[in-house]
Amino acid sequence: MQFKHPEILYFLFLLIIPILVHLFQLRKFKKEFFTNVKFLKELSIQTRKSSKLKKYLLLFTRMLLLSALILAFAQPFYKAKDNKNATNEMYIILDNSFSMQAKGKKGELLKRAVQDLLEHTPQNLNFSLITCSDNYWNTDIKSIQKDLQDLKYSASPFQLDNLFAKIKAHKTPFNKDIVIITDAIGLEKNQLNGIKKEDNLYFILPEAEQTNNIAIDSVYISQRLENFYEIGIKLNSYGDNLTNIPIALYNQNKLVAKTLVNFDSESKIINFTIPNDNFHGYVSITDNGLEYDNNYYFSISKPEKSNVISIGEPEKSNFLSRIYTSTEFNYANFPLTELDYNSIDKQDAIVLNELKDIPQALQTTLKSFVEKGGNLIVIPATESTASNLNGLLNNFGSVQFKRLQANEKMVTKINYSHPLFSSVFDKKVANFQYPNTKTSFEINSVAPTILSYDDESSFLVGIQNNISSVYVFAAALNKANSNFQNSPLIVPTFYNMAQSTQKTGVKAQIIGSNQPFIIETLLSKDEIVSIRNDISNKENFIPIQQILNNKVKLTFNDNPKEAGNFGVFNNNEKVENISFNYNRTESNLENPNTNIANDFKEINDIETVFKTLQSDRTDNQIWKWFVFLTLLFITFEILIQKLLK
Repeated sequence: MQFKHPEILYFLFLLIIPILVHLFQLRKFKKEFFTNVKFLKELSIQTRKSSKLKKYLLLFTRMLLLSALILAFAQPFYKAKDNKNATNEMYIILDNSFSMQAKGKKGELLKRAVQDLLEHTPQNLNFSLITCSDNYWNTDIKSIQKDLQDLKYSASPFQLDNLFAKIKAHKTPFNKDIVIITDAIGLEKNQLNGIKKEDNLYFILPEAEQTNNIAIDSVYISQRLENFYEIGIKLNSYGDNLTNIPIALYNQNKLVAKTLVNFDSESKIINFTIPNDNFHGYVSITDNGLEYDNNYYFSISKPEKSNVISIGEPEKSNFLSRIYTSTEFNYANFPLTELDYNSIDKQDAIVLNELKDIPQALQTTLKSFVEKGGNLIVIPATESTASNLNGLLNNFGSVQFKRLQANEKMVTKINYSHPLFSSVFDKKVANFQYPNTKTSFEINSVAPTILSYDDESSFLVGIQNNISSVYVFAAALNKANSNFQNSPLIVPTFYNMAQSTQKTGVKAQIIGSNQPFIIETLLSKDEIVSIRNDISNKENFIPIQQILNNKVKLTFNDNPKEAGNFGVFNNNEKVENISFNYNRTESNLENPNTNIANDFKEINDIETVFKTLQSDRTDNQIWKWFVFLTLLFITFEILIQKLLK
């Protein structure tokens, strides 16, 4: 037992007062003589005995009363068993990622967690609440009640290490109690590396009863016809017995096509044919799983001719004019001596075709060209030097030319999964007319190999960034050195290398991916473009933008907050269509990583957390019992005074 005011215990010396009163409160008896004293003697003896008993009882009662009163003012208590953590600060991490849309025993996991917080959090408790999208520091449940009730699902996945970093940045001299409410979808053990040993972690892991789910993974152009596009829609399924799933295609909110899907594998490709024109809509499915991944928004612009030039000798570039036809391309060839450097920024793709030497001025201009979203194709000349080629390639990444090899090689391996060939082959080709080269450079690269020789060395590699690509061949392609011009591979290879994805492909950004987007428009220094939602017009924002001559590079960071179809506007004029979608990382509900809580305290609900902390960390105050004893002894004294004579 301990005392809050132990100095008051010195007043126990006052117990000597009733003792002294008792000792000095003596009565002198006067003798009286009577004729018959036999009876009076007996009465005197009895009176003295009862008086003595009464005095002793009053003495002990008063001593106990005074002792209880002094102890009550000293405020005795028993320390809490977890007293060392009594000053800890409370932090609640609430997972509001899309996987918390799943339904548990009492409804959606997030809504149930919010309701539990509102019902069971003590009104006087000061705490901080951290979610994937919002932070509430040093608050109480009454202050954030409205915010919790309006809490929306976040497009940002639940990354526990990022949330720990926010807590760590919030400086405090106290240790922490951290309550984590999550379904553990996508959690990994290394996300707990940022936690201190002194801090206490409590996991609440609500479980989803329904784990079946279907997600629209992506949309792409699988085939270009003269007047139509064939688009491929990739669906991923998680669970069993997923049949007769409706899928519908909308353009400008108008139904274009609809069908049913049955899953006999984890992934399914559904094809739709749409007119070769502007498309600004979405594809939608209906299932009993999560809602957030049931819509996929995308935009396709009406085909425009791509601008392509080749730099090199005309006789070596004739094969390119047969690929880049006037129906789809604005193509021209320029010898290096006749090249207009000012025209480079207007191109979508440039082919460096067997230049013996690449001037430094051209290298600098091509670096800027690629940074602005242009594709570059490098075909070395047999007479080229590795040092000159590497001077250019050092601007773009990890591709280096080594020595020239004078032995014939066969190109025998195709990277079918590379985006360059994703829509070219329906299946892997076994019997193929493989091209060869007589001389070739050895290439050292960590970039993906697109075409390989039979000795596993690279024939064609691709360096890709968010907005452009650089393709590098290992050998000259003239007919004296290679028969690649006669190979069936040459048309799809060069055709796809010259296509600008942002100009001819599907425009569908992932929220939070921070992928740049290039638009073609002229802006003055004071002009800016804005992004507006085409349907509701309720979400407008201004992206980060950089003017690149006749183009503007846009960066969106974490905007927008909601998926949908948007327009890029210069003042009130729409410049471009663009669509945004949520990341699909939360779609698989089948494998929550609940084992992550094994090394920490796992508790069933938030009410139990608060009750446990309250009981373990509250001192047992017993001074009230001494007040009660004081009143009891006062009562005893009154009774003794009245009842004992």
